[in-house]
Amino acid sequence: MIDIVNGLGRASAYGGLGLVLLILGIVLVDVLTPGNLRRLVWEQRNRNGALLLSSALLGVGGIVFTSIWTTYDDFGKGLVSTAVFGLLGLVMMALAFVVVDVITPGRLGALLVEPEPHPAVWVTASCNIAVSAIVSASIA
Repeated sequence: MIDIVNGLGRASAYGGLGLVLLILGIVLVDVLTPGNLRRLVWEQRNRNGALLLSSALLGVGGIVFTSIWTTYDDFGKGLVSTAVFGLLGLVMMALAFVVVDVITPGRLGALLVEPEPHPAVWVTASCNIAVSAIVSASIA
């Protein structure tokens, strides 16, 4: 029984940390794109914004999953590792966004919130998933 209680405590801690990292991912996408992300996705039903946000959340989730899956036997080290790699993934995704913005024509953030689907959103979403895979692979 103590194992179940211990497992619930660990799952709650990792789950809470994962939620914090996902919220930071939402904030990051909101900062990188013009306008209000909540309004853009939920009220205006903007597919570009939804795809960009979804790819960031999947990317962060993949990093958190990999970090937990390969965690240290020491619970404290595992939590710190998950936080550090999750934050690294967010920073790397933001950096990749800025690099794509610099090397492509126009303002990437503005293109990604246009009401009509734009191919740049697929490139940016793919970049998020690729960065997540790279960070995840570095954990294992």
